[in-house]
Amino acid sequence: MILGRMRTFFVLFGLVFLQINGYTNIPTNIEPQDTFPVPANIKNQLFYLQRTTNTNTVVYALNINAKGVLDESTPVKVFWIRYPEGGMQKELNFIQKAFAYGTISKKNKDGSFTIQLVAYKKKEFILKKSTTDNTYKLYTLINNKESEIKRIFIKIDPGGTLFNPNIAYVEMKGKEAVNSKPIMERFKP
Repeated sequence: MILGRMRTFFVLFGLVFLQINGYTNIPTNIEPQDTFPVPANIKNQLFYLQRTTNTNTVVYALNINAKGVLDESTPVKVFWIRYPEGGMQKELNFIQKAFAYGTISKKNKDGSFTIQLVAYKKKEFILKKSTTDNTYKLYTLINNKESEIKRIFIKIDPGGTLFNPNIAYVEMKGKEAVNSKPIMERFKP
C-alpha cells in the first residue's frame, strides 16, 4: 500500500515537473496493450495473444517433438503465461482449446500448414519455412500484405457474454515478409 502511494506521488510529481518545464506533449491516452508484459525467452514462440480482461497471455509456439522435429499432427502448441501468478506457464483447458484459443491445422501439399484460430476461422495463417533463415514462421495478411504475425491484441468492451464477448477491435502486429518492416492493422471482427 505504501509502495502504491509512493508510485502515485512520483507519477504525479513527474507530470507536474514536466508541465512546469514546458513538456506538454505527454500522452494522456495510453493504449492498454502498451502496458502489458511482453513474453520473453519462450522457445519456438510464433506469436502471442492478449486481451483487455487481464494480463494473462496466450502463447502460440512451434510444437517440436523430443527428436527436435515439428509435430505435423499438431504443429502449433498453445499455452498460457499467467503473469498474475508469477509468470507460470499453464496448459489451456478443454473449453479454451475448443472454443477460444485453440487452433485447427491442415498440412498443405507444399509442406506448409494452414492454421486457423478456433474462435475466428475467417483469418488464415500459414506456417512455413522462411526463405531468409529456413526456420518456421507464421504468416498472414496484415493490411493486405503477407506478414509474419508477432502479436494479437483484443480490446473487449463491457457487455457481451463468455462465449460472445463485446469485441471493440482486434489489433494484429507483425513484420512484412518482403522487407521486415513493422506492420499493424486494427479491425472489428
